[in-house]
Amino acid sequence: MRYDVVVVGGGPAGLVAAFTTKRFFGDKKILVVKKTEKEMVPCGIPYIFHTLGSVENDYMGIEDRFKGAGIDLLIDEVVDGNPDEKKLFTKSGKEISYDKLIIATGSSPNIPKIPGVDLKGVFTVPKEADYLKLLHEKVKDANDVVIIGGGFIGVEVADEIKKSGKNVTLVEIMDSLLPVSFDPDFGELARKELESDNVKVLTGRKVTEILGTEKVEGVKLDSGETIPADVVVLATGYKPNSELARKLGLKVTELGFIETDEYMRTSKPDIFAAGDCVQHKDFLTGKPSRLMLASAAVFDARIAASNLYGLKVIRTNKGSLNAYSTVIGSKAFGSVGITERIAKEEGFEVVVGKAEAPDRHPGKFEDTSKLVVKLIFSEDSKILLGAQVCGGKSVGEIVNLISLGIQKGITANDLFTMQIGTHPLLTSAPTVYPLAKAAEMVL
Repeated sequence: MRYDVVVVGGGPAGLVAAFTTKRFFGDKKILVVKKTEKEMVPCGIPYIFHTLGSVENDYMGIEDRFKGAGIDLLIDEVVDGNPDEKKLFTKSGKEISYDKLIIATGSSPNIPKIPGVDLKGVFTVPKEADYLKLLHEKVKDANDVVIIGGGFIGVEVADEIKKSGKNVTLVEIMDSLLPVSFDPDFGELARKELESDNVKVLTGRKVTEILGTEKVEGVKLDSGETIPADVVVLATGYKPNSELARKLGLKVTELGFIETDEYMRTSKPDIFAAGDCVQHKDFLTGKPSRLMLASAAVFDARIAASNLYGLKVIRTNKGSLNAYSTVIGSKAFGSVGITERIAKEEGFEVVVGKAEAPDRHPGKFEDTSKLVVKLIFSEDSKILLGAQVCGGKSVGEIVNLISLGIQKGITANDLFTMQIGTHPLLTSAPTVYPLAKAAEMVL
């Protein structure tokens, strides 16, 4: 088998890499190799437990799209290769030759070293449909569920499983929820949302042992307290799938990610990488980042694929901004850039503006939510370094626009003086517009 471009991986990065290649280089013969028949929408996985109702409802549905676009698809696993001869070898024994290779092998759950982690009834949250179907069934049959880890996946899974009527306890080792992306004041808002739905939230606590003989029966905390559990879900982060990269002799960082340049080129000629398996760097500090987001993965894929045969699309942003959004209970949460805590740890001298207002005007409309905006600025230059937002469904797009602002070096003065359009059914009132009011606080 010989192809001009081979993409290894069928997740968001692999999907976008293949279609972007087809868009820019339509005459090239393209193959996507992926291990599973069905791909999950990664960010939709927590919602299989209630809102979506099944694993099948979270399928990405990309297989027919490949065929329609003239992209070949092979369900197999690439297990080795020879970059000098530009060949790949699959688990089923196939040999594939390529001119350009894009590695988009994604990530896998990180399993903490806790005694009892191998008991029946202890699960991670991978992106594998068959595994998730088993987890879904076990949760349906359970009464008590313990989730270890209070990051995005942990809080979303806790929220969704509680909606299905289970007793849910969420344990986070740090002092607040969502500690990587939000300061404690916003972590407290998230806690209140979960607790209002009767999720038991324990922060600043560590699970020291998962209890049981053959099957899980509970967890033990560092306080000595035990919590009953029929199912334990490990939401303790992810690690990059860089095994293939190592076999191909590519440079891998200390954190285990594939090393690339700004255009996603690896240490070997004509081999690119994109997505969770790639080492990102923080936009503001330049330090290595553990960023693993579908939104970042597809950005990587666009850059890699559009520049396979020469630098056509020039990259102007030189790092990753860590833009996130989620929904917990009745509130949406979003963040971008760095938090106040991390900014201070990194040595930034900062000032913070915070404002609250209804996201409709007047605030008597049925779908009104209170919008809370926190902006972190450099003290001297007043350049925006980070933002956190809580409120209604507009939060997601507000954070996306703030992300663009940070990329362009937006300042408090820019936000205070920006021209806005408002409407009673769509936005906060112009008199109390939260972005402008938060910026005003630091001027």
